[in-house]
Amino acid sequence: MENIITISAYELVEKIKKGEISSVEVCEAYLERIKKFDKDVKAWAFFDKKLLLEKAKEKDEYRKSGKPLGALHGLPIAVKDIIGTLDMPTECGTVFRKKMSSSQDSEIVNLLKNAGAIIMGKTVTCELAYIHPSKTTNPHDYSRTPGGSSSGSAAVVASHMAHLSIGTQTGGSIIRPASYCGVVGYKPSYGLISRSGVLKTSEKLDTIGVFGKTVKDVALLAKSLIKKDLYDTSTIHFAADDMLKVCDEGPPFDPKFIFYKTDKWKNISKESQKAFEFLIKNFKKNVEVFDTPSYFKEIPKHHQIIHETDLANNFQLYYKKDKTKLSKEMREAIGRGLKYTGKEYTDAIDFMKQSYESYKEVFEDYHGIITPSSSGVADKGLKSTGSADFQKTWTYLGLPAISLPLLTGENDLPLGVQLVGDKLDDLRFLGTANWLEKNCKDE
Repeated sequence: MENIITISAYELVEKIKKGEISSVEVCEAYLERIKKFDKDVKAWAFFDKKLLLEKAKEKDEYRKSGKPLGALHGLPIAVKDIIGTLDMPTECGTVFRKKMSSSQDSEIVNLLKNAGAIIMGKTVTCELAYIHPSKTTNPHDYSRTPGGSSSGSAAVVASHMAHLSIGTQTGGSIIRPASYCGVVGYKPSYGLISRSGVLKTSEKLDTIGVFGKTVKDVALLAKSLIKKDLYDTSTIHFAADDMLKVCDEGPPFDPKFIFYKTDKWKNISKESQKAFEFLIKNFKKNVEVFDTPSYFKEIPKHHQIIHETDLANNFQLYYKKDKTKLSKEMREAIGRGLKYTGKEYTDAIDFMKQSYESYKEVFEDYHGIITPSSSGVADKGLKSTGSADFQKTWTYLGLPAISLPLLTGENDLPLGVQLVGDKLDDLRFLGTANWLEKNCKDE
């Protein structure tokens, strides 16, 4: 059973399709892991053993029928508990939605089912996908945070309780948990994956993303989710058919990167700084070190205005009904959000467009930006999900970003390397990420 857990999702789904491994066997292997580890990791918000095995049996019977199989046939996938599901609760980490289900499946759940995947269960989220810590712990050290808000989605992959999972990012909720938990976390370009049926926290910032063990695994999952959706007007028509092929091929010649330490470099521990200095030295032929553009210093302020204004608009009903049932962090964010002026919000949106227009020329000469995924290894304690300093800028600009578990920091804990690409250049971007993943492992 152990090889089921350790092989890649891409290999696993191919074995399921060929009948070399059954979907039931895969799910039973996961059940063993969940029984052994989830009492400490606490990554599942909803999990039903009976339902999972029923779905797995259905997939095995369907495969035997000889009918065409989807790209994810028989593969169990975990989804964050803000993603609407008809047959499972969608509680969004708040008492306001205790035991509540959605009236229908979200668009991405529909796409997963169309691809033959099994919805494995719901993973723990921070309250309303914001920053108040959840019950989930870091699989590498139960006394540390897994990051947030996609806490459970990163933790289930890190603890081998799922091969693949889905999360969301509005600030740093995919990249940071991926870094802390030592998995691959991919946040696509804004507008590639529909958010219909997913808890809305910020129309301009919310992005669906995925977690896996390798770049190819996250490409496999993302490919099935990228589709224009009339009910999410931010989505665009995007040709993702060749995503796995381009990911496999990688860049036609050795890529060139910019490395940003950023003005937050001083906040990173000395040991983590040394790890990144080692990376830069090893890739000195490919990497040039630059200071971040001066206008980047304005981005956190504008991101905050958009995020908190949208939180106030989207959750004011909860706030008015009984704000004492909201966390202190959420109450304070909504309180600030209610005070921003229309001009401040409009200026923040305008600065988003201006910043990208000013910045996009960088990608004419470089394949991507390398920068820390987080301000170091996972923070000790469970009272915070860590700093979003190294993720917000790229979310604000709508650029694709991926955290790769390539380094180790203090206490032998994982330390993610963040790669950032140009907007809507996700196919080539994943090919470059695959190159970096392979070459860094060879070092």
